[in-house]
Formats: sequence, structure tokens, C-alpha cells
Amino acid sequence: MSNETTEQTAPSEQPVKADMISGDEPIRREGMDWFTLRVASNKENSVRETLLRKVQIEKMTHLVGRILVPTEKTKTIKGGKQKIVETKLYPGYVFVEMRLEPDGRIPQDVFFLIKETTGVGDFVGTAGRPTPLREHEIEKLHVDSRRPEEEPVIKLVFQKGEPVTIKEGPFQGYEGTVDELVPEKGIVRVLVTIFGRQAPIEIEEWQLAKAGQE
Repeated sequence: MSNETTEQTAPSEQPVKADMISGDEPIRREGMDWFTLRVASNKENSVRETLLRKVQIEKMTHLVGRILVPTEKTKTIKGGKQKIVETKLYPGYVFVEMRLEPDGRIPQDVFFLIKETTGVGDFVGTAGRPTPLREHEIEKLHVDSRRPEEEPVIKLVFQKGEPVTIKEGPFQGYEGTVDELVPEKGIVRVLVTIFGRQAPIEIEEWQLAKAGQE
């Protein structure tokens, strides 16, 4: 994504990253608030990049600050092979940092710049007067938009003691109970009854389904 510029600007007008916030950045810039913009499904990134480009070209960085599409990276393991997937935490929404008029309205130039962007819907709030995010919502957005440097982790959907059905592999069709989770390997240890005796089986998470589900 190209939102870098060599043009010298005032500190409040410096180009900003679209998809992350560094740890030393304030959660809210002076005179600005965060607002939630509804966008078309799967258009979050294109809307963000288009708006950032327009803001730079029209020299409106004093009115529009950071624009975020928070994502999360997770790792899955299937057949011993790792796959990293990046998913949007808030599909259908883009978060925009803006400076409003004293009466709470969006500056006219900013309003038309945003509304004329393909894929854009409305801001959350009343017409012309978007509702700013509350303090705890901004803090969560700030945390969600920090890219962790460590390797993505595997997020297992099962819990200890939960009944499951094995849907793949040599024990397909068996039902059991989750005994232990090994997230770093994507493994779930399941207790199943074989020949009248309960035995632990280690199986990759993708081979399981919650009991009663296909």
C-alpha cells in the first residue's frame, strides 16, 4: 500500500499507516475523534486505501487522521502443514479518525470526499452527525490495531470437557470428550471409548466437530 510521501508537512499532518497503530501513538489525536463507517462487504481494504489516497491528494490530513481495518492473524495446521490466515475483526466496517465542525457535523469537503468513494455506506450515528466511539471502544480499537511481532497462534475452538465427534481419519464416527488442548501443535486430545475401554487419542482440530454437528 502506498501512502508514504516525501513532502514535508506539519506534525499533525504526517501521513499515517492505515492498518495499524504503533505502541507510542496516542489513541486519539488532539481535536479528533474516532468514527465507525459502514462499507460494502469485502471492500474494507479498498475503501481504506482509496480514502487515504484522497486525503493525501486533497491535503485534508488536518481533518482526517488514521483509517483502520483491524485484522487478526491465526495459524491452522492440517495434515502437518501450517497455514496463516488473516481475518478482519470487524467485517463491514472501517474506522476513521476525523475532526468535526463545532456543531458536530462532518466538514462538507470531507463528507463529499468520503461519500463519493465506491463501497462506502453511512457513518454510525444520525445523518450528518456521526457518533464518536466511546473511550473503552477506542482503547480496544487501539489494541486490535497493533500488529503483534510474535508468530500468530492457533486458536482452538474446542474446550476441555466438551463432547465432540471425529469426522476424519481412522476413528471417523467415534464420539468422545475433549481431555486436553495443545494449541501450539493444533492438536486436541480426545477421550473415546474403544472396545469398552476409554482411551486418549491425539487428533488435529480440523478433524473434529462439535457433538451433534456435521
